[in-house]
Amino acid sequence: MKTLRNEKGFALLFVLILAAIALVMTLGMLFMVGRGSFVSGQQKRYRTAVEASRGGVEAMLQLIATRAGNPLFSNMTVVNANLQNKLDNTTNNWGVSVDKSLTINPTDNSTYDMRVDLVTYTVYTKIVDTVQGNTGPDEGLLNTGVVSEGPVNRGQPTIPYLYTIEVLSQSNGNVNERSKFSVLYQY
Repeated sequence: MKTLRNEKGFALLFVLILAAIALVMTLGMLFMVGRGSFVSGQQKRYRTAVEASRGGVEAMLQLIATRAGNPLFSNMTVVNANLQNKLDNTTNNWGVSVDKSLTINPTDNSTYDMRVDLVTYTVYTKIVDTVQGNTGPDEGLLNTGVVSEGPVNRGQPTIPYLYTIEVLSQSNGNVNERSKFSVLYQY
């Protein structure tokens, strides 16, 4: 009975339990701080890849505006000989030999139409679908002048084609740093 009521060593046991609890809390906080830094770094790299993709989209839109004329920038390379065909015809009229898949493989230049080499990123773009727009080509003024008497016949705005463009942006140093998205563009 005397040994059951003995309180020797109770303080040591209590301190060990408190130390274990403090150690678990400290390890949890260190894990959360480390994980937060990791996620923050990933988000930064992804945002950079998205911005590179937006630059590639702008280059592709300028290429569409010039109807696949000479590249506007020295770091832009048109690799697909069928690009003019994709710009001027609907997808059904591209022909059998034209790649219509959504896949872009950076190691195979037959899977994309244009490459833009940025400082640390390379952007690959590809037109995957061309659809006839809501009107035909511009026919000029519908009436005799800019302002006419009587009811106004404005007609619909001219949108000859709708293009679906796939974009892949990839870091030159790390292939895991990339972004991919689709753009619908009317021209």
